[in-house]
Amino acid sequence: MLESESIPSLAGVKPMGYRNRSSSMDTDADGPTTYTLQGLIRQLSQFNSTMRDHGLDPEIVGQVVRQLFHCINAVTLNNLLLRKDVCSWSTGMQLRYNTSQMEEWLRANNLFQSKASATLEPIIQAAQLLQVKKKTSQDAEAICSLCSALNVQQIVKILNLYTPLNEFEERVTVSFIRNIQNILQERNDPPQLLMDTKHTFPVLFPYAPSALSLETMHIPASIGLDFLIRV
Repeated sequence: MLESESIPSLAGVKPMGYRNRSSSMDTDADGPTTYTLQGLIRQLSQFNSTMRDHGLDPEIVGQVVRQLFHCINAVTLNNLLLRKDVCSWSTGMQLRYNTSQMEEWLRANNLFQSKASATLEPIIQAAQLLQVKKKTSQDAEAICSLCSALNVQQIVKILNLYTPLNEFEERVTVSFIRNIQNILQERNDPPQLLMDTKHTFPVLFPYAPSALSLETMHIPASIGLDFLIRV
C-alpha cells in the first residue's frame, strides 16, 4: 500500500534524504520479489474465490473481507505513522491511488455493500493530508474538517513527519501544527497513536432457511445417529 509504485510517473520520486533507499523486499525460494498492489489484490481474489467455492453465505464473505480490509488499513496507517521516509506528497498520491484500486476490487466483486470500504477511511484521509496545502489558517481548518477518521495525535504525527520532496517545498511549520492542535483541542479523542491491528468485528450469522424438507431426508446408518427419532 505504501511502497508499491503503481503510478509509473511517480516511480522513484522520494523525499529528500531517502532517494537512495530501496523498497522493502520479500524473499522466497526463487529470489527477492517486491511487494506489489497487484499481488495484494490477487491474494484477496484467491480468498474470495475459496469462500465462494465452498458455498459460504455472502453475508459472511462480506464480514471476512471487512476484517481483512481493517487489517490492511491498520498496518498501513501504523507504518505511515512510524516512518518518516513515506510521509511525503508522492506517497500520498500513491496511497490514494492504491486505496481506489482496493475500492474498485470491492465493486467488481459485489462486496462494496459489506462496509469494507469504510475501514479504509483513515488511510484515505492520511493520503489526502499528505497532499493538501499546509500553510494558512484556512488550510488548517480544512484539514480539521477533512480528517474526521484520524485522531489529533495521528494528524500531528503525520504533519511532524512530513518530508518535502525538494528544496523548493516548505516544511510544515511549528505554528501551523499548533494551530491544528488549538482547533482540535475540544475533540474527545482516545490518547492512542497506533491502530489496533488485532481488533476483530463481531461476526453475525444470518438465518438462511433451506428449501430442503427435513422429513424427506434419509440419514445413512453409517453415520451412527440411531438416537435421532423422526418426529
